[in-house]
Amino acid sequence: MVILSALFAITLAMLIIWRSSDGFEVASGYLGRNLTDGVRGATINAVGSSIPELFTTLFSLMLLGEVDNFAFGIGTTAGSAIFNGMIIPAVVIIAVIGYGIANKVNVSRKVILRDGIGLIIAELILIYMVSGNHLTWWHGLGLMSTYVVYVAYMFMTMQKKASQDQKELEDEKEYPIGRKPTVLKSFITMDFEHVFIRKQINTLNAWVLLLFSMLIIGLACIVLIHSCELLSVEMGIAPYFIAVVLASAATSVPDTILSYRDAVAGNYDDAVANALGSNIFDICFALGFPLFAFTLFNGPIEMTQETVANVAELQASLVFLTIIAFLIYYFNTGLRKVHAYLLLSLYVLFIGFIFAKAYEFEWAIRLGEVLASWIPTAA
Repeated sequence: MVILSALFAITLAMLIIWRSSDGFEVASGYLGRNLTDGVRGATINAVGSSIPELFTTLFSLMLLGEVDNFAFGIGTTAGSAIFNGMIIPAVVIIAVIGYGIANKVNVSRKVILRDGIGLIIAELILIYMVSGNHLTWWHGLGLMSTYVVYVAYMFMTMQKKASQDQKELEDEKEYPIGRKPTVLKSFITMDFEHVFIRKQINTLNAWVLLLFSMLIIGLACIVLIHSCELLSVEMGIAPYFIAVVLASAATSVPDTILSYRDAVAGNYDDAVANALGSNIFDICFALGFPLFAFTLFNGPIEMTQETVANVAELQASLVFLTIIAFLIYYFNTGLRKVHAYLLLSLYVLFIGFIFAKAYEFEWAIRLGEVLASWIPTAA
């Protein structure tokens, strides 16, 4: 009964995160409306859809025990990165081909190279920064600095997206008469866009919508953390393993829906750039900022040897799966269903390994030791 209650709470938190992220997406999309498609997908859209990972990592550091706090955060962010790299492209491919929009998904190699290589570099920096048992504020600062460099590069290479007339047209977005729901109904259905934007979107109500959505997402993340902790106790495994599987999937729902919408609309570059850009944000900022803020005020985080080993295994899995996904994206003229099924199969195998490791299966322990041996200990 407790397990069912925890699963229900996790599902509820996921739904709230999803609905609130819709409002965040509308607001952030408006505020970043003058960016090119690929840049918007890798920055504004990626940040907007990755706010749940940021809040989950931040609040887990504050709410969980000393041993579990950081492991839960990195489990969520790294697990979400693997989810984004495997599940989201698979969903995009299956949706586009399934709806008959196209017989394959073509993504710009420039986008794949830019975001794919950027992601691999970010993961290697993560390995260097988080490979010992002693973590302090400068580790978090190093991760955040990596994201700042990535964003600076994105804006330096950005080209103007639209003419002045097109920008003015976007600025004058209005909602059709007769289709606007009431404020009460909008609140009940968590349609926050129609709560704060009643007629025309502008900079002020976009910021109000964005901040309110962030507040609701944050509250849902607290529910998610406590539910995962309760579930881990009932299942007799560490919260870290629940974070890698369930918390990461729950916080990745906005990324999945956003990429799905982009893909159905034909914006394939944005659909993939959002998934890869979200991973870079997750690894560098959603993990780096909480680590920086927590250790700055509370002192270094000391991880047990078991936690260090688990983190090393996850880092190795992340890099390995990212490289495989990158090769699939880059060395194919178009992504087809066979590629989607391959990505889904890799993710299922990864989840199987995580649960087998959680319950201490011999083969999983041995595989984990091999993966951990690939990660050098930071000086």
